[in-house]
Amino acid sequence: MSIVKIMPCLDMKDGRVVKGIHFVDLKDAGDPVENAAFYQAEGADELAMLDIAATLENRKTRLEWVQKVSSVIRIPLTVGGGIATLEDIEMTLQAGATKVSMNSAAVKRPELVAEAAKKFGSERIVVAIDARRSAAMPSGFELVVAGGTQAVGKDAVEWARQCEGLGAGVILPTSMDGDGTQAGYDLEFTRAISDAVSVPVIASGGAGQLQDFADGVLKGGASILLAASVFHYRKFSIRQVKDHLRSHGISVVGP
Repeated sequence: MSIVKIMPCLDMKDGRVVKGIHFVDLKDAGDPVENAAFYQAEGADELAMLDIAATLENRKTRLEWVQKVSSVIRIPLTVGGGIATLEDIEMTLQAGATKVSMNSAAVKRPELVAEAAKKFGSERIVVAIDARRSAAMPSGFELVVAGGTQAVGKDAVEWARQCEGLGAGVILPTSMDGDGTQAGYDLEFTRAISDAVSVPVIASGGAGQLQDFADGVLKGGASILLAASVFHYRKFSIRQVKDHLRSHGISVVGP
């Protein structure tokens, strides 16, 4: 088993960190720069920053947010939201991101994933896959885009396979059914993705208890564990999560 990493996530809107349930009912969760510095000091292995309104508002990621957050951390920073072209990727990386995450733009033009992987390296390209349950799909999960507002009519697990083939270095699946609920990762969806690809998979959406993190690895097959609410509202520290993972025989970074 590989070393598992902990990745707090800053969902951004109007310059603030926010958190909702099922991608809506957003509540303020603080300043992004303060949160980023706090999480690094706490022992986070990576950080995600997702501009959740960029695609819906038909605009690019706010690069000033990337610059401010990246200036206070040394850990890898994955940035997503509104990234639709090679130029967007280049500017985001220049602003301080380590990796970029694409979702709607990749679905719209899959060649972008291949072009980006070739130009910037697969290790910098993350494809975020949002899905919800659908009996009409072979895997039982349908791909959704535009912040979860539009169903695509495409099987989410097959799309993950396609993305890996195009050169994506990391897959970030989020279940719309679990996001923000703190009811646990959607283990069935996470496992379906991790079984379908060989690149790292980030468990995302719904972590609420310490056991959820261990289950994300042991049952979901994830190697990176993303969470927002439990960290933003200080329900658990990153140290508590890592201690719990160690108690289940899972290797983590740090003390």
